Amino acid sequence: LVWLLVLSLAWLGPAVGDEEQDGEVVEEEEAEVLSDELKEEASVLVLHEHNFDRALSEHRLLLVEFYAPWCGHCQRLAPTFARAAAVLRNESSPARLGKVDATAQVALANEFGITSYPTLKLFRDGNRTHPLAYTGRMDVEGIVRWMQRRSGPSATLLQDAAATTAFISSQDLVVVGFFKDLEGEVAQVFYEVASEMVDVPFGVAKAAELFQAYGLSADTVCLFKKSDEGRTDIPMDPARGMDAAELTRLLRVHSLELVMEFTNETSDEIFSAKIPHHMLLFLNKSSSEQLALRDGFRAAAGAFRGEVLFVVVDVTGFGADVLPFFGLTPADAPTLRLVKMENNRKYRMDQDTFSDAAIGTFIRAVLDGKVKPHLMSAEPPEDWDKQPVKVLVGKTFEQVAFDETKNVFVKFYAPWCSHCQAMAAAWEELGERYKDHEDIVIAELDSTANELENITISGFPTLHYFPAGPGRKVVEYKSARDVETFSKFLENGGTLPEEPPAVSEVP
Repeated sequence: LVWLLVLSLAWLGPAVGDEEQDGEVVEEEEAEVLSDELKEEASVLVLHEHNFDRALSEHRLLLVEFYAPWCGHCQRLAPTFARAAAVLRNESSPARLGKVDATAQVALANEFGITSYPTLKLFRDGNRTHPLAYTGRMDVEGIVRWMQRRSGPSATLLQDAAATTAFISSQDLVVVGFFKDLEGEVAQVFYEVASEMVDVPFGVAKAAELFQAYGLSADTVCLFKKSDEGRTDIPMDPARGMDAAELTRLLRVHSLELVMEFTNETSDEIFSAKIPHHMLLFLNKSSSEQLALRDGFRAAAGAFRGEVLFVVVDVTGFGADVLPFFGLTPADAPTLRLVKMENNRKYRMDQDTFSDAAIGTFIRAVLDGKVKPHLMSAEPPEDWDKQPVKVLVGKTFEQVAFDETKNVFVKFYAPWCSHCQAMAAAWEELGERYKDHEDIVIAELDSTANELENITISGFPTLHYFPAGPGRKVVEYKSARDVETFSKFLENGGTLPEEPPAVSEVP
């Protein structure tokens, strides 16, 4: 989504991810014959095809990083991976970390389908046929916790009321599963979720006295937190069942604070919550009058838990970077916007009142489809139609693109997009070539500053052709981005001509 892309460029630093290199990998001849001996570098096992089986047989849990020496992400991960390996080793954990140079150990890379770097896979109980993809955070604590959850019980068994009370009080946020059968299907789903959600302590209880103490009569997962609602119960129906993904989603949703403040620390939580709508209150935190508006905002949030995430954005702090995405400036605060995350459609609430009743009524109207989205538009430049490439904005797009007497070819771009910059010269040349054609218009629109009601742009650059005539037809161009191919497309009425098949000469 454009929303996520814009924000990630604005404030998220480089993260460990995939990094690929084009071209063939050439396996160099090894200077020495490798044995099955297991050697270490900074507590990390150095693995290759000759000692891989031995490593699996000697270590019940083995997390292996497949890396490339030239990969920048791998280089940044290396010291973190080594520190995590040292922590696990010092704890005498059965879990160990290893690494494989996938550019040198081509056979292993092919066997495990390694196509990008770094790739981390967990091997359990000597099984090399079904390794588990690593899903944790790429920091020391994240790696250690992820491995700890797999080396021991993923949930603490709570035997009595005293132990349960102590466990619930131990952290700001804990999850306890109450199950009458700890070997049953729903309990196994709970254990699976517990092994993945390593940032939250999980406990499990079976005793009838504990069911009674917490007012439960059936299998239930309870989330206890020292804020907002305090406790959230998620019933587990053995007949209907619940899969791990759904339970994870519910726990993530209810573990969030009812109202989040948008900061560097919370931005990942906000965007990974998978809540379909975000209600944003933009305010200036230095103003006590504006800060008071949070009360009504919070009062409205409870009715929409899981459906709408309520977020406070400080326009003079960390939130200043996202203001252009909404077409706002600090002077516009306080103001409210609702965003549909699936398509980045934004809805503006009239600012006559910030009461919880007014906010709730507005949100319900948006969810019921009774409010039209608020579309941003830049002001058209005075000479927007005087240059070979016409400069469109939201306000002028409709009249130009759907002019029934013109064939209009539009480039939707973002100013920061390197691919857009790379094809800019070709687009200008195309405009120059067709500037005197009465029925052909070459145009461009900055999609970061302009939004259209019926056209959603999800990548840059996107090229659309709007042919002359009735019907409001739209053709997406997906071929080569050079002037000659563009021209063939235009001259052929919005399609590329079929090339004649090559005929080989037979002597």
